[in-house]
Amino acid sequence: MTDNSNNNAATDATSHGHLQDKLVKDSIANNQNITAQVKARQNHVSNTTLNENAAVDNNNNNDFTQVQDLPTGTPQGQQTTMPNHTINANANATLNNSANPTSAQAQTAKQTLFNQRDDINNPHTPDTDGNEQTHFGYKTVNKAEKQARVADVFTSVAKKYDIMNDLMSFGIHRLWKRYAISLSGVRAGQHVLDIAGGTGDLAKVFSREVGRNGHVVLSDINAAMLEVGRERLINAGCNNVDFVLANAETLAPFDDESFDLVTISFGLRNVTDKDAALKSMYRVLKPGGRLLILEFSKPVFEPLSKAYDLYSFTALPIMGKLIANDAESYQYLAESIRMHPDQQTLKQMMQQAGFENCDYHNLTAGIVAVHRGFKA
Repeated sequence: MTDNSNNNAATDATSHGHLQDKLVKDSIANNQNITAQVKARQNHVSNTTLNENAAVDNNNNNDFTQVQDLPTGTPQGQQTTMPNHTINANANATLNNSANPTSAQAQTAKQTLFNQRDDINNPHTPDTDGNEQTHFGYKTVNKAEKQARVADVFTSVAKKYDIMNDLMSFGIHRLWKRYAISLSGVRAGQHVLDIAGGTGDLAKVFSREVGRNGHVVLSDINAAMLEVGRERLINAGCNNVDFVLANAETLAPFDDESFDLVTISFGLRNVTDKDAALKSMYRVLKPGGRLLILEFSKPVFEPLSKAYDLYSFTALPIMGKLIANDAESYQYLAESIRMHPDQQTLKQMMQQAGFENCDYHNLTAGIVAVHRGFKA
């Protein structure tokens, strides 16, 4: 009796074990089947969503004019950095100039990088220009050297640029820029390129004016200046702006006839070859598009001209030293204003580049002028 009981218990245990195994196997198989169904459903939903998004994108593209001509950039203003192996010269210089670069310095250097279509190559080299010379303020330098010298100036002043503009002009620069924008004729849905846009004063307004179906590119040759503008505009919620490092002489990242409006504010006087820059601006404008140049010019009232010179060459370097700890850069900026073509000369240069119906408007008795030209 005892043996039979033991045998029956063993048989029951074996059967129970087989049943457990079967239940586990069935459960695993059932789970695998459910997982496969879920994955299939997810793939179906994903494909459907992609197709719907593509259709929506195609419909949205219809809201733009020649959207395929726009320069490639990260949408929604969130420009990404380049891979680490493509760190630009400015970032390398930042690291090389530090005896023991910290991780914070390395991170700061990397944050100044922008996208793969950036092109700030110097078109002037000893091979292309030999020993041909140009002006850097009142100094005479080789053409191949000027771009780097100007870069040093604006890298130095970038963080204090807006404060210094307010101090140097007593805040009047805001009125000058407002007047230039009033001449722009910018409308909703248009595409705008702001060259040498630096800290983004004009681009911020254009972002609002062109609206959600428009697009603004803030471009500058200097990474430090562009980084200040990028941070400022992103913080302001300007999500229809891209930020691109570009040389005004070539505007290489941008296709022909890409923009309805091109502007350059207080930047043309720093360009090595102004004629080349004007031709590039003409190239990237659409037919019927306009160019606006806001720049220091020649005062038309002689007594004012003398007082302005006295102020520029005494007060500006002193303010530069006190506020930005850089008197030399502001000495250059004062000199660069005097070396810039006067109103009539710049108008003729615009006409030679192909612009039509060119005119200019003197502001503050000619201390500043807004030049305007159109592409036929």
